Amino acid sequence: MLQPVLQKNDSKAKLIIYLFSFVVFAAVVLLNRIKINIDLGFDVHLFASANAIINSFVAVLLIFALIAVKAKNYKLHKNIMLTAMMLSVIFLVSYICHHLFAGDTKFGDTNLDGLVSETEKSAVGNVRLIYYIILGTHIPLAGIILPFILFSAYRGLTGEYEKHKKLVRITWPIWFYVAVTGVIVYWMISPYYS
Repeated sequence: MLQPVLQKNDSKAKLIIYLFSFVVFAAVVLLNRIKINIDLGFDVHLFASANAIINSFVAVLLIFALIAVKAKNYKLHKNIMLTAMMLSVIFLVSYICHHLFAGDTKFGDTNLDGLVSETEKSAVGNVRLIYYIILGTHIPLAGIILPFILFSAYRGLTGEYEKHKKLVRITWPIWFYVAVTGVIVYWMISPYYS
C-alpha cells in the first residue's frame, strides 16, 4: 500500500467536500437556467463535443484504474484516478460554458425552432423515450456522485484503504455509468444542436 499523502481530518474534509459539492450542484442548476448571447467566435457546441471526449477518457481511465488496483499497482491506480478527477474538473467548466452559451436543446427538434411538434415527436418515435430514460438516470446520478468521488479520494489519500475500498464499490460503477451515459446523451442530442 502507498503512504498517505493527506493528514486525516474528517471534520474539515466533510465541510470542504459538502461545501464544494453544494456549490458545484447549485452552479450547474442555476447556470443551466441562464443563457448568455455573445459571439465567442466559434461554435459553442464545441464545448459539448469536448465534454463527450472528456467523458470517454474518464470512462477509459476508470477501467484502467480498476485494472491497476486489481494488479496491486497502487501508485498507477492513484495517478490514473487523480487524472480522471482533473479531467472531471475540466469537464465541469466546459459543461457550464456549454449551457451558458448554447442554452437548451430539445431532443427531436429537427427544424431547430426550440419546440418539438407532434410531427417531430412522431419522426423520432421510441428513440425519444430511450433518450429520456438515459437522461433521466444520468442527471440525478451525475448530481449525487461528486461527494462520493471526493470522499473516495479523501479516504485513499489519507491511507484509509478499507474505507476507501468499501466506498468505491458504490462510487466506481456510478461514476462509470455517468461517464458512459454522458457520451450516449451527447451522441443522441447532438443532431439537434442549432
